[in-house]
Amino acid sequence: MSTLDVAVRAPASRGERLDPLALLALPATAYLGIAFAVPLVLLLVTSVWTPAGLTIDGYVKFFSDSYGWRVMWNALRAALWTTAICLVIGYPVGFALARSRGVVQVLLLVALILPLSVGVVVKAFAWTILLRSNGVVNQMLLATGIASEPVRFIFTEAGLVVGAVNIFLSFMVLPIFSVVKLIDGRLLDAAATLGASPLHRFLRVTVPLSMPGVIAGIAFVFSMAISMYVIPTLLMGDRYQTMSTLIARSYLFMRDRSLGSAVAVVLLGIAVAVVVISGWLARRSRDVR
Repeated sequence: MSTLDVAVRAPASRGERLDPLALLALPATAYLGIAFAVPLVLLLVTSVWTPAGLTIDGYVKFFSDSYGWRVMWNALRAALWTTAICLVIGYPVGFALARSRGVVQVLLLVALILPLSVGVVVKAFAWTILLRSNGVVNQMLLATGIASEPVRFIFTEAGLVVGAVNIFLSFMVLPIFSVVKLIDGRLLDAAATLGASPLHRFLRVTVPLSMPGVIAGIAFVFSMAISMYVIPTLLMGDRYQTMSTLIARSYLFMRDRSLGSAVAVVLLGIAVAVVVISGWLARRSRDVR
């Protein structure tokens, strides 16, 4: 290779090591660092640092008290119920949305996405109106004879789950829809020509191919449901504490920043664990296919 060739290739190799287009990501990276990374670091520091020095009293106070474990179980149970119901409802809805065509699909998408434009506070208040003793739900139950007297929904865990499912259902349907839409229908036809029954085709072909959407939907719904604050505050009040409401109570009323930060870190750890596990399951499902 001549000296001229080396001189010509050297700038190109330097350009490959530092792509100028990568600099376009700097503003977004800086924003994410300031808006998310810095507050999380401050939260971690606050959970183990007080004016008196380094301490883990917040964690000890939370985990050594049975009330803390009950609060964490309340949040986990509500999130699990919400995620399970969203999956049961959202899985067939995702298929119906993917298999529909034309105007029908557009109408279903509008019906699914339009509620996302309404704030959580508005929807939670709406459910307090629907679920109260003289609300629409109880009037329907009384009119149809299903119930002989008004059923209590407000300030119950069932009412909380109903309101949460209504708010988070779209986040289960959309990932499933996006994955199911990419499934090649010829695969099911090929399985049918090989003698597979409809149930066998569903369990061995459709379900494995749709698992990435299911895993993503579960991760989305569970992460948001376990950290919800407005919904339990409006539909349950102070009698039913979750981890989010305990964090707010620690900061606003108890003035215990150490406890509030510790609970927030535990909640963050659960959410991160869900994301990591869902990513691992998604990669494993791709490897199995």
